[in-house]
Amino acid sequence: MIQSCYLCGSDKRSRIHNGVRDDKSIGVWECLECGLVYLDSHKTNEAFYKEGKMHDERIQMLVGGGNLAANDEDAKRRYEFVKNMIACKDICDFGSGYGGFLTLAKEVTDSVCGVELESQVAPIYEKEQIPLYTNIEDSHKHFDVITSFHCLEHLANPIEFLKTFKRHLKKGGKIILEVPNANDALLRIYKSEAFADFTYWSAHLYLFTPHTLEKLAKLAGLKVEFIKCVQRYSLSNHLYWLSHNKPAGHKVWGEFLDNELLKCAYEQTLASLGASDTLFALLSAE
Repeated sequence: MIQSCYLCGSDKRSRIHNGVRDDKSIGVWECLECGLVYLDSHKTNEAFYKEGKMHDERIQMLVGGGNLAANDEDAKRRYEFVKNMIACKDICDFGSGYGGFLTLAKEVTDSVCGVELESQVAPIYEKEQIPLYTNIEDSHKHFDVITSFHCLEHLANPIEFLKTFKRHLKKGGKIILEVPNANDALLRIYKSEAFADFTYWSAHLYLFTPHTLEKLAKLAGLKVEFIKCVQRYSLSNHLYWLSHNKPAGHKVWGEFLDNELLKCAYEQTLASLGASDTLFALLSAE
């Protein structure tokens, strides 16, 4: 059982949740020194991701000739956020999944490649003519930008991975990260037990705050250009959680409740409190 904090080594901690959604024996803890949220047991490994079929439905659609990237809201949101930073650049997406982001990004970049353990995604990359590796070292390349979206929290030793990213950057290169926020409003403000039971998961070994993400980057020898609070899910999603204790409320209530003005105001409010569901970071070599 893991007793001490990965970031600061402190054994002063508080248990914040009993069990995760797929394993009730795993506890969720918060370090009382630095605030890192972490699991007390790591039960995932490379085999879990290679054969886990985490993208099963999406891959079946793509193999069948569908264009999922065009309908993937997360891929489009990420692309819109970073497109000015990746234009005319050589980029690598670490933990690239089925390649939705890269399919969009290749239209404005000089080159793209993906790093993904899940074996069943390979035919998609062949179809899209995107180079795919299971290890960034196998690329034998240096990149202007390395992106990693909702991947860092899955890694047992994220500091070492960030150091590896740093070694694969060109001079002046950047690292773009997206991770879940441990201070998600549904957890810290609304205190939704149903959401906590749902969101804590054996594959999410760590959850970061702006403070702990900055600390992680500095331990890897990286400079933090910015850390931004981003809200992926709308007010309708949150209200549905609070009233029905279920996910996907934006698909049920979003049509009549969500509009751009309300979505922007809600995101700005949560960001001001540090309580968005997602953190976006831009890092560079010092």
